[in-house]
Amino acid sequence: MNRESLLTQVGWLLAAVALALFLTILVMIPSGASPFETIFVLFKGGVGSMSKIGRVLAGWVPLTLCSVGLLIPFTARLWNIGVEGQVIMGAIFATAALRPYDDGGAFQIALALLAAMAGGAFWALLAGLLRVFGRVHEIFSGLGLNFVALGVTLWLIFGPWKRPGVASMSGTEPIDFSLWLPRLGKLSVSGVALALACAAILAIYFLMHRTEWGLKLRAVGENPKAATLFSLGPRRRLLQSFMICGALAGLAGATQVLGVYHRLLPAISSNYGYTALLVGMMASFRLSLVPFICLFFAILNVGSIQLPLQLGLDSSLSGVIQGIMVLSVFIVQGIRLWIQQHREVD
Repeated sequence: MNRESLLTQVGWLLAAVALALFLTILVMIPSGASPFETIFVLFKGGVGSMSKIGRVLAGWVPLTLCSVGLLIPFTARLWNIGVEGQVIMGAIFATAALRPYDDGGAFQIALALLAAMAGGAFWALLAGLLRVFGRVHEIFSGLGLNFVALGVTLWLIFGPWKRPGVASMSGTEPIDFSLWLPRLGKLSVSGVALALACAAILAIYFLMHRTEWGLKLRAVGENPKAATLFSLGPRRRLLQSFMICGALAGLAGATQVLGVYHRLLPAISSNYGYTALLVGMMASFRLSLVPFICLFFAILNVGSIQLPLQLGLDSSLSGVIQGIMVLSVFIVQGIRLWIQQHREVD
């Protein structure tokens, strides 16, 4: 990449940020709140203290696991919308693996993590099988499986796994303290969970850019018919891409159970699967940008708690800002492509 192209990319990125700021101001005008004060409160609420930074990192872990996992099926030109359900199934399988134990240690925790990855991979494989053999588009199968996963969660919480004498939205009985992921000092984030997220980033980079498998997956995504002619096994690789993504999403669900809530909740996924799709689109599915955008979104999520407390605004405004950021990137990319096409014609 030459210096001119790098400056051009930075310029387009700044244009997207400027457009996002402008659209944010337009959205905030009806509320009567100062846009700059609102943004300041959001970021201060996310990084204003060590405890808040800990909560940001605790949210960064599952969001990053889901986001980097989505890069695999997207390389094969697949939209794994079912990643939300795969997070939920990972949480269910992790909880199931721990239920026989009243206490435990590293072995039980490792067992729960592996079970969660297996659960997420299994749920993703169902969407993959419907796509490859049933010709059901992965968007529709993924959305359907998301609802099924949520239904299974509610059935377990209010049925077989309900707390003794009560069944409520508060979830299942908490797991023993010895089964929690160890926290990083006094922060609310687990060092093990952070290590798993960083390891996932490195593993996906190596898999996609340093292995023959990644090269063949890109070939399948670019031209499935040619991949079939050259015996690259496109069906097998599509299913494998689903399962790898599902395994990482399941691992995200396990970190929610073992490291954050310590029980199975109806909202155990915290919508990280859907948010990860926004992260991927905003990053244009480039791995180098994903961790930083995940950190930005995690800061917004944690900081949004301060909006109703300090400014009387609804905390959902952070989600609106996330959507505006993604929309701004799309608009700027569209303008950029339009300019490039007209230059080629001229």
